[in-house]
Amino acid sequence: MRVLIVDDEERFAEGLRNGLEAEGFAVDVALDGTDGLWRAREHAYDAIVLDIMLPGLNGYRVCATLRAEGNWTPILMLTAKEGEWDEVEGLDTGADDYLKKPFSYAVLLARLRALLRREPRERPAVLTAGDLRLDPVAKEVSRGGVRVEVTARELALLEFLLRRRGETLSKREILAHVWDDAFEGDPNIVEVYVGHLRNKLDRPFGRASIETVRGCGYRLAPDGG
Repeated sequence: MRVLIVDDEERFAEGLRNGLEAEGFAVDVALDGTDGLWRAREHAYDAIVLDIMLPGLNGYRVCATLRAEGNWTPILMLTAKEGEWDEVEGLDTGADDYLKKPFSYAVLLARLRALLRREPRERPAVLTAGDLRLDPVAKEVSRGGVRVEVTARELALLEFLLRRRGETLSKREILAHVWDDAFEGDPNIVEVYVGHLRNKLDRPFGRASIETVRGCGYRLAPDGG
């Protein structure tokens, strides 16, 4: 497995490289964010170990840029900073895991192996389908750059449809993910909320993003309708 380490502490980076190579990894090292971003773009890595505090570009910007470009290589973010909001920002930027320095090498290795077991599938921080956009962190929805106000339940339904765009989802699946196991109301509530989203996101813009698949459920068009 090929791993990229991006850290400006040269001794730390080289020590980590030596340890990972002893475990059988192929390892490249970048000592600043600009070089790290270039290497991540140019080479196919299985995972990236990325420090936050970097010269050139910080880790947040490197991570956000890769995700915006459709690069879903698993990222383990490192920091010497204290505070939970740094961790929140790192994960919301698109990192897959987060580790504070100093840390146990055995823990880093275990987390890296866990990341390598994951399929490198799309995990965007902001969900899009054509000009339909949802930011789950900011809880903002827009169509063609126009912000659209939605309720919390409508937001949850739209997020589920966007994360599974192109797939046909049954009412049962939608209820299980957007409501919960304790819901005992009418399953047709799904139709009601799909109607709300169509009235807010489709009809005013002349679109048809949420398709009804007769006898099966609903599907959100990958191109946003």
